[in-house]
Amino acid sequence: MAGCNRVRPRPASGVMLPARGPLTAAVAGCLAPSPSYVRAHAGELGIARDAFEDREWHVHVPAGAIPKDGPSAGITMTTALASLLSGRPVRHTVGMTGEVTLQGRVLPIGGLKQKVLAAHAAGLTDAVLPERNRGDIDDVPEHVRDEMTFHPVMTIGEVLDQALESAPATAPAIPV
Repeated sequence: MAGCNRVRPRPASGVMLPARGPLTAAVAGCLAPSPSYVRAHAGELGIARDAFEDREWHVHVPAGAIPKDGPSAGITMTTALASLLSGRPVRHTVGMTGEVTLQGRVLPIGGLKQKVLAAHAAGLTDAVLPERNRGDIDDVPEHVRDEMTFHPVMTIGEVLDQALESAPATAPAIPV
């Protein structure tokens, strides 16, 4: 399942900076739709209107991950940014994989079995994955399927519903 160690805001122009770390062009492309989607849906996500003003985001993806041949971290990157700006933490039991379009549709990925096995080995109990990868769940060993809950999704809105904790009672404090 895709992961992102750190997304941090800092004063600037409200844009996503180029990612740092050992990324392929395909994985770096996972970042592109994230700020656009989150900005367009800020009201629904409980994000203040000024959250994008005078800020940019630095995304660090550390070495040590399995090299990727194609995109699969788009929903993870979007979830990280939505979590940061809304103040809603990501549930600690959830892993996710899938690519996202500018319209918020979740696209299928390759290598689902390996990603689910890695998530299970890491102790995660929930896996958010593209609906079009539902059939690939059959490739996951039965004992792993029995210990995990799978959440096939078609939109990033469904991802955020599964991945983020409930909205906080007060507005988030965004560190600068």
